[in-house]
Amino acid sequence: DPAARRNAFLFLFNEAEDMAMDYLANHVDDIAKYGDGFSLCVLELTRKVCRRDPAQKARFVRSLFSMLNATSAAVSYEAAWTLVSLSSAPTAVRAAAATYTGLLNSQSDNNVKLIVLERIAELQKHHSKVLQEVLMDLLRALSSPNIDICKKTLEVAMDLVGPRNIEEVVQVLKREVVRTRDSDMEKGGAYRTMLIQSIHTCAVRFPDIADSVVHVLMDFLNTDGAMDVIVFVRAIVEQYPNLRDSVLRKLLMNFGDMQTAPVIGVALWILGEYCEESELMTEAFEEIVTSVGDPPFVAEEKEEEEDVPEPVAVTKNVVLDDGTYATQTTFSEVPKKEEKIVTVLRQILIDGDIFLGAVVTCCLTKMVLRIMALKGATNASVKGMQTKALLTGCGVAKLAVAKSENQRGAFADSLERITFCCRLLLDPSSGPLKECFLTESKKSFNMYLEEKAKSEAPEDDGAATPKLQADDLINFRQLRRRGAAGAELDIYDGDDLSKAAGSSDANDLGSHLNHVYQLSGFADPVYAEALVTVHDYDIVLELLIINRTPNTLTNLTVELATMGDLKLVERPQTLTIGPLDQRTIKANIKVSSTETGHIFGTIVYENSSTAEKAYINLNDVHLDIMDYIHPHTCTDEAFRLMWAEFEWENKVAINTAMTDLSYFLDHVVKNTNMCCLTPTSALGGKSTFLAANLYAKSIFGEDALVNVSVEKKEDGDGKLSGYIRIRSKTQGIALSLGDRITAVQREGGPAAKTEDAEAP
Repeated sequence: DPAARRNAFLFLFNEAEDMAMDYLANHVDDIAKYGDGFSLCVLELTRKVCRRDPAQKARFVRSLFSMLNATSAAVSYEAAWTLVSLSSAPTAVRAAAATYTGLLNSQSDNNVKLIVLERIAELQKHHSKVLQEVLMDLLRALSSPNIDICKKTLEVAMDLVGPRNIEEVVQVLKREVVRTRDSDMEKGGAYRTMLIQSIHTCAVRFPDIADSVVHVLMDFLNTDGAMDVIVFVRAIVEQYPNLRDSVLRKLLMNFGDMQTAPVIGVALWILGEYCEESELMTEAFEEIVTSVGDPPFVAEEKEEEEDVPEPVAVTKNVVLDDGTYATQTTFSEVPKKEEKIVTVLRQILIDGDIFLGAVVTCCLTKMVLRIMALKGATNASVKGMQTKALLTGCGVAKLAVAKSENQRGAFADSLERITFCCRLLLDPSSGPLKECFLTESKKSFNMYLEEKAKSEAPEDDGAATPKLQADDLINFRQLRRRGAAGAELDIYDGDDLSKAAGSSDANDLGSHLNHVYQLSGFADPVYAEALVTVHDYDIVLELLIINRTPNTLTNLTVELATMGDLKLVERPQTLTIGPLDQRTIKANIKVSSTETGHIFGTIVYENSSTAEKAYINLNDVHLDIMDYIHPHTCTDEAFRLMWAEFEWENKVAINTAMTDLSYFLDHVVKNTNMCCLTPTSALGGKSTFLAANLYAKSIFGEDALVNVSVEKKEDGDGKLSGYIRIRSKTQGIALSLGDRITAVQREGGPAAKTEDAEAP
């Protein structure tokens, strides 16, 4: 019976470990026949023995490699995880990676796939070269309809792309982009955006593949991911001059299909900056003027109803076939008036987008100035283009005046820019001004790309540098004892690498002491304290119970209760404690969301001499939200999208004694486990105000968004004022993070006021 054999081996494992290992060595070829439960017990024995005595690893190599190919997904997953935890040798990592990718493509459960992807991501941090061999098998997971699985797969795959596999990876990504257009998959637009961003990343890192992907992506300029495509095209045109001609002609072909103002604006900027040949400039000018149409930019007035002719009825008598008379009435059909087709660009201008009108005017002005330098100012075709550009600019300016009475803000800025373009068209002889207008924009964009490349470049992780103390023991693998099997030597390859890198599993006593809570007083008959260990979804309470009396206490029970999204899995067992004796018991609590929770309880016991029952109320244990939150990064577009979608907002007023803006921001970021998305270059300089976006993610996948808007008052005190706004999808994380920020602000100043979270 498999269950009986498993239980017997488990008993042998706990009571006579040496006998269990001998039994395992004699029956290593039969492990697969004994069932999944037996295999899992073997894996548990392997981890326990090897952690205690690493020299025993070689005895389990054969069984571990055999269990990687087990038919049970649980056994093969646990075997791969165990193998990697015991060895960092390339052979072990390669076998574990092959097992993980096999599970990823064979299992239908999305949760299993996400867990396997997390394991692969952990492997990738230290063994990226080995994982590159299984990259194509990993990309097969993109066929999943689940957007989260596809996102995680792309994140891992982008870190594994290299010169050897870049062409194959790009082919897969291009095929997936085309599939999003042909299939009606859920969240196809978001998936297409992720694919386009991944292709963009590949093209930046490996310029040779840019030509093969840019033309494919430009077919998607009228879809949801059009903005990502046009930004990609803009970077390609600047970075690869040899592709400009073909890309610009393709852009002109698809210009009429663009649907949104931001995409059209970027396309107009590209055409205005990079069209330098006379023929190409003429084609682009005509295409833009045709799309804009003639001014004025107002909606066509509908004719009044009385002016519409009605059908005319004509009645006459006719003779039927049988010789009788009948009356016949006919209606004359009114010819339908042809409807004027309004282009997308013209409709956007009619709706009042003055900024796009300014972009159109600047684009036409640049083309006219360039073609004027090529053909001369007296050329008839150049004069015609100059006139059309002036009329378009004047039409947009008139629209700006009509749409805005006071001409403030963006309207006034756009109007000033249109005026500047018209002056250049009327007096193109001003050399320095014209040269600045035609060249500085391109130079600024080039500087932006260089700065972006620097910010996205991977930084050297100082923590990954091997560090050894002066008196540490150095082990030489070549000097180990002879007679070891090949597999044993192989599994020993990474023995000391983790220790040298400073990533040992030794418990940090200091961090443990920070999580010890005193539950009862020193004068109570029973002293209790708890060590709280938070591990993702589980909280382990290690309770130390000390009998301070000279009597034996019977039926001692720790009654625990929770408040918040916490659930007590099992109650601590009843104890009998002798005089001045102590016991340690454990309690497991499950966490289901990021919210500040409370654990409270009572100790109930009986005195053996008096048989009286006594109670001791315990202090509350407050769980810190910082144990669940970790810094994360996201793009500015994703941050704005989540900010608009999330329901709950908590607004915290800034009231602190700190007077330095940068120090206050660093203090908030450090004490809330947040990541500052606003670049350092944008926060520098001397100013009396500061605005920054912070982002973090909980272990449950919940997003936490924070916007810090703080101003330094220009008075004698120089205090800081403003608000910190927190948004999240759930109320719990918004309130808990607000309480944390309120407590952080108290350092050196009075407490801040926190408003109740409410839906904005």
